[in-house]
Amino acid sequence: MKNVMIFCNAGMSSSLMAKKASNLLKEKGKDIHVDATTTSDAKNIVNKDFYDLYLVSPQTKMYFKPITEYAEPHQKPVDNIPFNAYVPTPAGLENLTKIILNHLD
Repeated sequence: MKNVMIFCNAGMSSSLMAKKASNLLKEKGKDIHVDATTTSDAKNIVNKDFYDLYLVSPQTKMYFKPITEYAEPHQKPVDNIPFNAYVPTPAGLENLTKIILNHLD
């Protein structure tokens, strides 16, 4: 199983996106689980080295550089989620899962 973490401001919108993305990936036959948390947890989460990919929500893109620096020693990718992939609609979820699969498939 592969694991993905979405970093968000409060973790609420990202929790919804994580759940829906996990379900869509499962429907596609992919063994990938998506979680979400706040950016304040980023350093601790990345240093645990559990996740295979880190995604930064659009409203917290200012944290992309520090999260990338945390992930670098673990050789794990970090990517920004564009607004068109951060909408809980079928099109938004397809865009989000494409980003995930580009890194992990």
